[in-house]
Amino acid sequence: MKHYNVGIIGATGMVGQRFATLLENHPWFTVTALAASARSAGKTYQAAVGGRWAMTTPMPESMKDMVVMDAAKDIEKVASLADFVFCAVDMKKDEIRALEEAYAKAECPVVSNNSAHRHTPDVPMVVPEINADHTAIIKAQRKRLGTKKGFVAVKSNCSLQSYVPALHPLMGYGITKALACTYQAISGAGKTFERWPEMVDNLIPYIGGEEEKSEKEPLKLWGKIEGDIIVDAKGPAITTQCLRVPVSDGHTAAVFVSFDRKPSIEEIKEKWAAFSGEAQRLNLPSAPKQFLHYFEEPDRPQIKSERMLENGMAVSIGRLREDSQYDYKFVCMSHNTLRGAAGGAVLLAELLAAQGYMD
Repeated sequence: MKHYNVGIIGATGMVGQRFATLLENHPWFTVTALAASARSAGKTYQAAVGGRWAMTTPMPESMKDMVVMDAAKDIEKVASLADFVFCAVDMKKDEIRALEEAYAKAECPVVSNNSAHRHTPDVPMVVPEINADHTAIIKAQRKRLGTKKGFVAVKSNCSLQSYVPALHPLMGYGITKALACTYQAISGAGKTFERWPEMVDNLIPYIGGEEEKSEKEPLKLWGKIEGDIIVDAKGPAITTQCLRVPVSDGHTAAVFVSFDRKPSIEEIKEKWAAFSGEAQRLNLPSAPKQFLHYFEEPDRPQIKSERMLENGMAVSIGRLREDSQYDYKFVCMSHNTLRGAAGGAVLLAELLAAQGYMD
């Protein structure tokens, strides 16, 4: 595989920091540019982050003394240094859309962790194991943007990374409806317990905009390309409730599902065990060998024992049983800043590179 120089836009935030740690020893990608807000520009990465380093592993030595650029003003400079960029900025949605398209128009592809472009009809929102074929829409997006190389691709919201992969292999049985209650870690808000002490021994039954994302985004993942746009799937009907819980990393979901053709419990487990996608077929560096792991123990999956399964890129499932209102219910969990955020974006970038879109 060709080697690529990459940039991190929004490098000082929690997801940007996670990108830095994941890319430190990546076999295909080398970080050559860091950018953030104007207040960080001109400082070394170490000085810009200061005491806000939130990762359990140290800041990469190769990045400590890199000078952070202005994400908005230094687009051409960043584009000259990087073959493509990862984007994890904290800005208003319209500002993010404009910024990401500006990088794309500078012929610098963008792999975004942000939600701003998730419902732009010609922007692929991809979980590589589920809808790798959606990257084909990039041709139409480049036509709209007037670019030869530049484009924007996004990953989906972290909340649905736990339950949508578990539902996906069962779509052939005709899922009619699903209910998912998610219990989401504080790192999803870019926080640690040190910076958010009021979350200790607490639960907040509201995360702004999260339920809308969790109900709508799966329909784009399950949609199809028609002409120059991605058309959302019409179903299944999904309803969600999203809670913030006192957990550092790891989103858990309680899932209830009904089918047109109800499978047996053993059939469901067999589908989960056998499931793999394009990420596994291409043997991408960040892809888990086994995407979905089912646990027979009644008290699994648990955050502490399962969130780092396969370097935090696998989905853990347990407690599959029949339900009195739906056909079945089960619990699943994924690491929200690895599979759900930066790791998922790195995996998407690997897919795009393998498909030739970064050249």
